[in-house]
Amino acid sequence: MNELMERWQRPFMSFAYRYVQSEEDARDLVEELFVRVYKNRDRFKESTKFSAWAFTSLSNLCKNFERWKRRHPAFGKDSLTDDWSRADGEVHPLAETGASIAPDQEALNQERIEIVKDAINKLPHDLRVTLILYQYEALSYKEIGEIVGCTIKGVETRLYRARKALKTILSSKIGPSGDIWGKEEE
Repeated sequence: MNELMERWQRPFMSFAYRYVQSEEDARDLVEELFVRVYKNRDRFKESTKFSAWAFTSLSNLCKNFERWKRRHPAFGKDSLTDDWSRADGEVHPLAETGASIAPDQEALNQERIEIVKDAINKLPHDLRVTLILYQYEALSYKEIGEIVGCTIKGVETRLYRARKALKTILSSKIGPSGDIWGKEEE
């Protein structure tokens, strides 16, 4: 069990954190996942891929937690920020920073990141999970299909719909030139 936890702790934390946007909540959800994995280890079928089984469970835990949070608004969002690096170590282009960037540009980049994160959080569960698994966990269409329970074509469709929805959400906030306030009114 320790080897399993060491191998999967980081990918599960990464997924949960991107989904719930809180390091503390993500840690709690991943701990709950490992407890459930241990309790249900006798139900695990050798023919099933562990990552698909566990990511599906974690996805459901995240969805249920988000539902609970909406019903209990007294528990607010964590103020921590995400570095938006992928599982393979690559950093999202909007999150890249360097010493040569001016403070005002750095603030603008941070604001863009927050806008994109908020837009992703507005996606329906099935689209959000598919996008996070592909874009940030760098899983293949086949692996994602096993996790979310659809075909490779279904994964392609979900990614298309997620990107289209993000484009719609973001078009009013970030214009084609990268302007945060969107298109200039004429």
